[in-house]
Parts: sequence; C-alpha cells; structure tokens
Amino acid sequence: MAMANLFPGWFNRLPLQIAVGLVVSGSLVVGGVWYYFTPEYSRVGYEPIQPVPYSHETHVSQLGLDCRYCHTGVEQSWYANIPSPSVCMNCHSQVLASDARLGPVRDSFRSGEPIPWVQIHRTPDFAYFNHAVHVRRGVTCLSCHGEVNHMVEVRDDNSLPMGFCVNCHRDPAPNLRPLAQVYNLDWTNQPGAQVEQGRRLQNDWNVQPSDQCYRCHR
Repeated sequence: MAMANLFPGWFNRLPLQIAVGLVVSGSLVVGGVWYYFTPEYSRVGYEPIQPVPYSHETHVSQLGLDCRYCHTGVEQSWYANIPSPSVCMNCHSQVLASDARLGPVRDSFRSGEPIPWVQIHRTPDFAYFNHAVHVRRGVTCLSCHGEVNHMVEVRDDNSLPMGFCVNCHRDPAPNLRPLAQVYNLDWTNQPGAQVEQGRRLQNDWNVQPSDQCYRCHR
C-alpha cells in the first residue's frame, strides 16, 4: 500500500520560489543602494555639461574676480543668483568677443532668453537656507561648496546632509573667518589659529545658530 503524501503539491515548488524571491529582493537592494550612491542622487561629484564652459579657476584664481561680481545677490538674498548675460558681456564684448564657445551668451544677451544652465547645488524643498545670513557672518563659499575657485567645471563636492548643517550650527567657530576674507577663497589662516579666531568672531558677532528643527524646516 502506497504511503500517503504528507505535504501538498505546492510545497515541492517552495524552494524554487524562495530562491527566486531572494534573487529578486537582493537585486532590488543592490539596485537601490547603487542608485542612492550615484552622483545624480547624492550629488557628490555631480558635474553636468553646461551650455557654456565656464572656468572658476580662470576667472577667480587667475583673474581675481570677486564672487560678488557675478553672484550679485548673495549678500542680500536667500540664494546666490546666476549672473545675467549682460554681466558676462561687460568683459566679453571685448575679450574673446567672437569665440564660438560664448555663442549662447551673445545670443541670450541679444534675445533676452535665459541661458539654460544646469543647476548643481540644490537645497531640498523641505529645508530653508539663507545665503545672506551665512556670508554676512563670516561663512565662506568654501565651507559648503568646496574649492570652487580651483574648479574648471563646477561640481558638487558636498551632499550637504542634515548632520553637516547641524554640526556647524552647534559649533560654527571652525567655519567663521573675518568678513574681509569671506570672498578671498585662497585665504588661509595661520595653522591652528582658525578655531581660536572663530571663537573670538563668534563671541564678537554673537553668533548663536539654533539647532532646533523649526530653524530650517518651516
């Protein structure tokens, strides 16, 4: 007499189903991790091709242009504006006036249509950040954006996670410098003196940034 089957028929397929489930789940995990660590998401190293090749290395480090010449609103506005074509043409109506690389700038200047720059540094919609407040209290561009003055093509050097901002709000001294040196991106303090000077500036300017959630998430 044949022994009765103790398990239902679907039980025989269970190992295969488990194996397929593990492969699919593993693929999803690997794909998710891969995506969230790419420059398009974390933005670290993000360096898109722009419609006009602009070198901060040439304009800032070699020619000595002040950041505020192009980013005119950085001390009054919550964001650092992109310069209009008229600012570029102040120089390039004479310098490299017929260079093909500057064609989009000349076309924009004549037509009034904005140049389609690709945004690199981006603050999430749920976070409030004011450029003016920071630069007027001695926080230089380098603290958040890296050595932009030495970038031939601007890239994102810092994903600016919440911990980065919170740590600075809790201890801003290392990121404070004299106001006269905020836009001098090649300025360096004496070794070991940065934090000590930052403490003095923090005290003199009464810099007391809040680390409470409502300060940035309004």
